[in-house]
Amino acid sequence: MAYTQLMLLISCTLFLLMSGSITAQAVAYSCTYLSLDNQTTNSSKYLANLNLLLLSLSSNSNATSGTGFYNTTTGNGSDKVYGQFLCRGDITVKDCQTCVETAGTGIKSVCPNMTAAVAWYDNCMLRYSNESFFSILEQEPFRYAPAPNNLTKLDQYNTTVGNLLHRLVNQSVYVASTTTPKYYASGQVSYYSGFDNLYGLVQCNPDITPTECNSCLIGSVNLDIPRLLYPKQGGRILKPSCNVRYEFNSPFYQPSTTPAIAPSTNTTVTATGNNGGNRRKSITIIVLVIINVATFIIIVIISNFYRRLQKRKLKLDEDYHNDMTWVDSLLFNLETIKAATDNFSDENKLGQGGFGTVYKGILLDGQTVAVKRLSKTSEQGEIEFKNEVKLAAKLQHRNLVRILGFCIKEEEKLLIYEFVPNKSLDHFIFDPIQRSQLVWEERFKIIEGIARGLLYLHEDSRLKIIHRDLKAGNILLDEEMNPKIADFGMARLFVVDQSRANTNRIVGTYGYMAPEYILQGQVSVKTDVFSFGVLLLEIVSGQRSSNLDQSDGSMEGGLLSYAWKKWTDGTASELIDPTLGENYDRSEVIRCIHIGILCVQESASNRPSMATVVNMLNSYSASLPLPSSAAFVMGSSIHLGEFSTDDSRVTKLGLSTRKSEKNSINKMSITDLSGR
Repeated sequence: MAYTQLMLLISCTLFLLMSGSITAQAVAYSCTYLSLDNQTTNSSKYLANLNLLLLSLSSNSNATSGTGFYNTTTGNGSDKVYGQFLCRGDITVKDCQTCVETAGTGIKSVCPNMTAAVAWYDNCMLRYSNESFFSILEQEPFRYAPAPNNLTKLDQYNTTVGNLLHRLVNQSVYVASTTTPKYYASGQVSYYSGFDNLYGLVQCNPDITPTECNSCLIGSVNLDIPRLLYPKQGGRILKPSCNVRYEFNSPFYQPSTTPAIAPSTNTTVTATGNNGGNRRKSITIIVLVIINVATFIIIVIISNFYRRLQKRKLKLDEDYHNDMTWVDSLLFNLETIKAATDNFSDENKLGQGGFGTVYKGILLDGQTVAVKRLSKTSEQGEIEFKNEVKLAAKLQHRNLVRILGFCIKEEEKLLIYEFVPNKSLDHFIFDPIQRSQLVWEERFKIIEGIARGLLYLHEDSRLKIIHRDLKAGNILLDEEMNPKIADFGMARLFVVDQSRANTNRIVGTYGYMAPEYILQGQVSVKTDVFSFGVLLLEIVSGQRSSNLDQSDGSMEGGLLSYAWKKWTDGTASELIDPTLGENYDRSEVIRCIHIGILCVQESASNRPSMATVVNMLNSYSASLPLPSSAAFVMGSSIHLGEFSTDDSRVTKLGLSTRKSEKNSINKMSITDLSGR
């Protein structure tokens, strides 16, 4: 019997290939929910409704008004099933229908008795769930499918791939000269002096907004492709609401100015006589009947094949697994966290920030932890939350806070960290009493530890990460006052050889943000260097960058402007926190001020790398370069764009719109800088 089925499969396949029919190929599946055996849902009713739903999707795949997209539901109450399919924007109605039918059979075989599943095929995506997902942007679960081979010529990889896909994203969100969302675009570009071609395709579900479509695609292009597909010759990012694909020298789509998915019409064949026309029509009908019968037989054979594999506990190819799978081992039960924190009692509250509250907790095994509970009004959404989990869990360094786990259930989003008893740095350097107890040796150890933690993020870890929100409140201190960088919710992941990127989403804390970042959206390792320079000057002075005591008018313009003025006046020692008394190494403190000013220079290219900063902090033999114009003084040389000279955001950044009379390097005095 098996031999007969195999021969029939081979025969039908050869027939379809000779007929020019495009077969639907599976790329990935996601079966992410519990099976019906573990649900209160009536299994038989739900499965019956699911079968009706898949049949409805298949029957409507040939009449989708040119969109290749369709939503529907079957059943009521707890047994209701929601379904959807999206066909690729360049295929014909016939190929769309074939793909939806095949995907419907395949998804039942690969994900049997599941309450929700997604199937991604070459030509379509099919999805069902017991919960409504219509008109909702969803980027999880997602799969990625890299090409098997690496690209050898990488010097233009990032710019070429990025430029093509960003252009396609813009084309897909808005059609030229109109505001009508298109949600699909494909195109090509020459690569490496015109000898190779790069082909790309992007697509979104038509039921989400243009802004959501743009967000989904940009996240795939900017974050997922560099992290998961580089330097492969191609690959795909597959999400429920959008998908992105690119290939080198492999035109995988049908080039056309308009989507081919629009309903096809019967072709009229002209002939010299009625007999000839009728004969051609009869042949066409016979061929279509044979193809449909062969397709049905293949579907039955494939269904039986998948059922046998399922009995042996079929596992999907690990290349298509969600990269969050490994994080599942860090998942905490919500009730466990509630018990550990006494249901988030005020007695266990450690602090509160912009994204929520941090609580002290004691687990059942006696381990003390810190639980970060995101507020319901927090700007940090699910994407940032999962970003922090994935990044922090992969980072291991003595100057980075270690994440122990997370919990996401109902409306709660929780992060569980190692407990750091001495709270954050801002509790010490900005408090008059605590600051007086922080001697210079401890301050220098904190500065050096922060620098080493940033160096690890930028250069030494297997991931290249830009923190983007480095500030005193995100530096935690352990029992020995060792600093630990925390809060990776806004971190940006770079590929290893990537030096900078642009973003339309500016995140961080005013007063610590580099001018090229806040004004132009440019992100690089030098963005963190600027923040480190601000933090270093705060530690030395004991003053906030944008909240100085200006009662005497001597510190007008903020800490950075004040530090630059004292540096150019040759009186840098006046910046030193008076609570230090005389118990410190003067040359070491002045050298730190010098390094801090180098880090906050206006031009990002003039700022040192963190490797250079660490070397300067630990070596006193090499002389330090003189700083050039500083961003916080030479405000008139910055392209302020939308910011006016009296804009409060300019003030918060520490920028001054007035030129200093002593901004010339030639007029700079460095009397305070003495050798050690």
